[in-house]
Amino acid sequence: MSNISELNLQYNLTWSFPVDPSFTYFVRLHFCEIQPPVNARDNRAFWIYIANRTTGSYTDVIQEAGGNGFPMFKDYLVRIEAEEEKKQLPLFVALRPFQENSAFYNSILNGAEIYKLSRSGSLAGPNPDRPPNPSSPDPSSSPSTSSPTRLILIVAGGVVLGLAVVSLLLFFVFRRKRNSKSSSSYIDGGSASKSMLPYSSFPSTNETSKDGSSNLPSELCRRFSLSEIKSATGFFDDNFIIGVGGFGDVYKGLINFNGGGGATTVAIKRLKQGSQQGANEFRTEIEMLSQLRHRHLVSLIGYCYDDEEMILVYDYMSHGTLRDHLYSKSQQISPSIPWKQRLEICIGAAHGLHYLHSGASNTIIHRDVKTTNILLDENWVAKVSDFGLSKIGPAAGAANAHVSTVVKGSFGYLDPEYYRLQRLTEKSDVYSFGIVLWEVLTARPPVNRAGGNDKRKMVSLAELARQCCKKGRVAEIVDRDLDGEIAPECLKKFAEVAMSCLVEKGVDRPSMGDVVWGLEFAKELQCGSEERVKLLASGGGGEGGGDGIEEMRGGDSSSMQGRKSSGGSSMFTTNSEIDLGSGVNGMMVITSGTMTSVEESSTNHEYSEDSLLGSNLVFSEILDPKAR
Repeated sequence: MSNISELNLQYNLTWSFPVDPSFTYFVRLHFCEIQPPVNARDNRAFWIYIANRTTGSYTDVIQEAGGNGFPMFKDYLVRIEAEEEKKQLPLFVALRPFQENSAFYNSILNGAEIYKLSRSGSLAGPNPDRPPNPSSPDPSSSPSTSSPTRLILIVAGGVVLGLAVVSLLLFFVFRRKRNSKSSSSYIDGGSASKSMLPYSSFPSTNETSKDGSSNLPSELCRRFSLSEIKSATGFFDDNFIIGVGGFGDVYKGLINFNGGGGATTVAIKRLKQGSQQGANEFRTEIEMLSQLRHRHLVSLIGYCYDDEEMILVYDYMSHGTLRDHLYSKSQQISPSIPWKQRLEICIGAAHGLHYLHSGASNTIIHRDVKTTNILLDENWVAKVSDFGLSKIGPAAGAANAHVSTVVKGSFGYLDPEYYRLQRLTEKSDVYSFGIVLWEVLTARPPVNRAGGNDKRKMVSLAELARQCCKKGRVAEIVDRDLDGEIAPECLKKFAEVAMSCLVEKGVDRPSMGDVVWGLEFAKELQCGSEERVKLLASGGGGEGGGDGIEEMRGGDSSSMQGRKSSGGSSMFTTNSEIDLGSGVNGMMVITSGTMTSVEESSTNHEYSEDSLLGSNLVFSEILDPKAR
């Protein structure tokens, strides 16, 4: 079971064993508590149900076994009665946490043995069903055709079948050659055949309306020939590679669209050949992006599917990924982004996700929100990219608000509730975006290797943020490049929004619309604080101006409380109130306050990243962080 007591009380830990009816079974259950914190009475107490019946009083493993690390077992006899027309029946074994005086609200089962007891010296179960009787030949059927006539019919049938196969092969060969020569067919124009994609039933986005026009805008998604792609990338020269991911390599290319002298810079993503997952992502991205247009979503220019090559062509984002400017290796050549620009980027990405969740009749769940999938164009406008793992969610007002699906995502960003229940909702994107917000604020990866002797241990950014918010030390993990840039009230609001996205239960997380509102409010707080500093610094001049600034420093906490009550932020709820710490006013004000270093603060508090190890969060694809 999980480490969340409230969730454990809502479910039973259940096993089902198929058994023969009308027999008595001997059931032996083995228990042994091995977790060091569980060492007292009522720490591990639970009810046992066998065949949907309680076994008596609750079981306390520590009390009955004699302590932590001592094994024990319990024996039961259960009779399984027969039910009509059922050859086998399930024998259920279920455990439910004891709800009174228990410290952990959890249950364990280390092993189970089930023995079938003989009945009158026999262990024989019910007879299996009889196989169906073969149909008897029809006596009224006519006698078999004579041998010469039968031979002629067989030969004729074989000739006809052979001609049909040859004709079909010639048809496909001719069609493939014709389509490979077409270098500028368009999905919406109707000249590109659906069957050229790796699926026979490509989305019906190119169907025409009753007046004969296409449902898609003109030239929305162009089809390129492989020769055009090779020419644009120097025959896939490694020097043109600008990114590597689970899908494959991303190249920078130049394509001449109108035949003139000017060429357009594009990003070309090439699928790894032979990857079935990549084929699914290829189809999904075309389905999604050929129908979506938004300022904060990356634009799909076209695709190529020739000679088993699956290639997507996008607008080129000259400033790369958001991660490039936070903590990746490329940050050495990429400038650090100032705080206000980081706020704008977060707001833009939130707008893009909000459009996916609420801008269409069906919710679109991105399922892979992370800083490498937030791209920045030449104007530093954020655009959400990489829709290969996206899923169509339920329509608005549908009875089921989730999609049951196999868990997929990226290491460090995966929603624990989605991982545990395999139920995908738009709130899974909200959780991942919360990790992105903390990355933007701290310039730390979502999961980092711990210091000290054991390099295999991992420190979760989500757990680090929770601990710092709970202990009032958010300022200690802020990116050092942002020294003196963040207004305290803006930092508090931003941390509140980011923390609300990481709430354990998805239903308690804000929607992306609420996240947009909260981030815009944080931006207003930042701008308002900057304006006040400018006015105070230039208003009285001399000593008066200096006194005004110092007075504002001392009054930051009351100013924040007033804004909270007047602006309202009840939609963002966290398990603990956000506290920035005692030194935040002098540290984060835009004027020249003294910046308290992380090293200095850590020596004054009982705080270390080692205390955050063993997080209860779950992650996927640990071996390769770049993979999906």
